[in-house]
Amino acid sequence: MNTTKHRPRLAVVSPFLDKRNGTERIVVEWVSRLVTEFEIHIYSQRVADLDLSRVTWHRIPALRGPHLFGFLWWFAANQIWRTWHRYVHGLRYDVIFSPGCNCLDADAVSVHVVFAEYLRKIKPQLRLMRQSVKNWPRLIHRKLYYRLIIFLERRTYTRPDVQLVFIARRTVPEVERFYGPHEECPVLYPGLDHKTFNPHRRLAVRREAREKLEISNGCFALLLIGNDWRNKGVPVLVDALAQLRELPVDLFVVSREEPTAARVMIQGKSLGDRVHFLPPREDVEFYYAAADVYAGPSLEDTFALPPAEAMASGLPVIVSSENGVSEVITHGVDGLILADPKDAVSLAAMIRRLYEDEQFRSQLGEKAAATARQYTWESNSRELAEIFQGIARRNARPASQTLTQET
Repeated sequence: MNTTKHRPRLAVVSPFLDKRNGTERIVVEWVSRLVTEFEIHIYSQRVADLDLSRVTWHRIPALRGPHLFGFLWWFAANQIWRTWHRYVHGLRYDVIFSPGCNCLDADAVSVHVVFAEYLRKIKPQLRLMRQSVKNWPRLIHRKLYYRLIIFLERRTYTRPDVQLVFIARRTVPEVERFYGPHEECPVLYPGLDHKTFNPHRRLAVRREAREKLEISNGCFALLLIGNDWRNKGVPVLVDALAQLRELPVDLFVVSREEPTAARVMIQGKSLGDRVHFLPPREDVEFYYAAADVYAGPSLEDTFALPPAEAMASGLPVIVSSENGVSEVITHGVDGLILADPKDAVSLAAMIRRLYEDEQFRSQLGEKAAATARQYTWESNSRELAEIFQGIARRNARPASQTLTQET
């Protein structure tokens, strides 16, 4: 008697996967833990930080050129590859999963950002009349790309048969505002790697990290990790620093983004020696160890992993109410929440309190670590597996049975 458990076949459709980007990192963590329950096939142009011996990677060739054309090619190509595999090789999937809008036939889509809302917020920045003529081609390209993604959001999020999976509750009303309500909207807050991010490890490497970064003993180090420095809150942090000139507070920004434009703004505030730009590291916990406070006053962030990782490391954090991480924080207990991400006065007051009150700073970090321990990739992935198993069962039903149950 064959007792081998049948594993549903899962297709994961994503342009690339690695641990260096927020959305893709979440998917890598999910996939690496779903391999025992699903036969996983990945359709992607590039895959890193994943054990490829446990999954099947169907490499989609990338098209060089402007991002818009590259995405259009990717969108068409992954559909062509999957169709070829279906009809030529008989490769059928029980569940098709996409992080964001990468295909129109996904059974489940995880929502990491609502581009319709994002475009609404940055629309003034995209006005041609506010920019020099030399920037027009780049702005037009961005506007076309965003419009394309919003079109795909509308086609995807309005489908009655698609299962949307949110990673923060704050994005649910955004989707409903633009695309209508959904009956079931599970929210899976991302997990954390507690072997890597914990107070003991942070304290163990703190001295080495500060020495390598040349942070003096008297310097109070604020840390921010992420690209798109305007959206992540660098401007309001710089404004807050301008109000704290008498304190030895420095800001360290870890980003792959070109900092030239940011440096111009910082120099305008005469804070060039107080703001430092650093390159990303694979051992990102090195930066948490060096810092005294993590500051993430984002204008828009569904659920940024760095502040959550900082919490797990026992670091006191400040996040804006526009960051989904604020949903797992109790203000004044295990973190501080900036109600208005543009309020430099309130932000400066929070930083000052953390600088001056060592006991409060320590308590905030301890309770932040305790809160973060509730969120693990293992429990997060189990919840996602249950969602996928339910979709697989639904897709396996004969059409007549489905119609009977629905009526």
